Amino acid sequence: MIIVLTLPDFVADEAVRIAAFLSSGRADLVHIRKPCAGKNEVEALIRAIPAEWHNRLVLHDWFELAADYGLYGVHLNRRNPKAPAGWSGSVSRSCHSFEELAACRKDPYNYLSLSPIFDSISKQNYRAAFTMAELEQARRQGLIDHRVLALGGVRFEDVPRVLAMGFGGAMILGDAWK
Repeated sequence: MIIVLTLPDFVADEAVRIAAFLSSGRADLVHIRKPCAGKNEVEALIRAIPAEWHNRLVLHDWFELAADYGLYGVHLNRRNPKAPAGWSGSVSRSCHSFEELAACRKDPYNYLSLSPIFDSISKQNYRAAFTMAELEQARRQGLIDHRVLALGGVRFEDVPRVLAMGFGGAMILGDAWK
């Protein structure tokens, strides 16, 4: 699975680019992550994306919009740690340590992200948090598997590599928007 995350700030022709990621097959899903944006701004972006792609969008904020527009899912994080009551779509979550990943695996998330796997492309001085040996050990222990996606410094060209490391796919931010 390949997921593209939006940049935190809005960019020109963003809705067009999101539709292009999905229609071209470069991404299976797109996560809309706009931590400082208001509900109306996020809603305007969703409305600008052709409705045929709404079922492949995931929100990091303003979860009520997911039900309103028939989106694929919601992604939990430190700002928004719980899915909305009655939500029946996909629920995913961010993890930043093996301990957090182990704790989250007990819950029925559709998928989890683990980061940062490589040095970040979009965030200066945001370095890989794990050695290759630690990632291999986590894979052998069953922490990393098809439900865990690699995030942090992952480029499209790295997808075969992260799959070989045992991840179920990749979440791509910086490389998608460069």
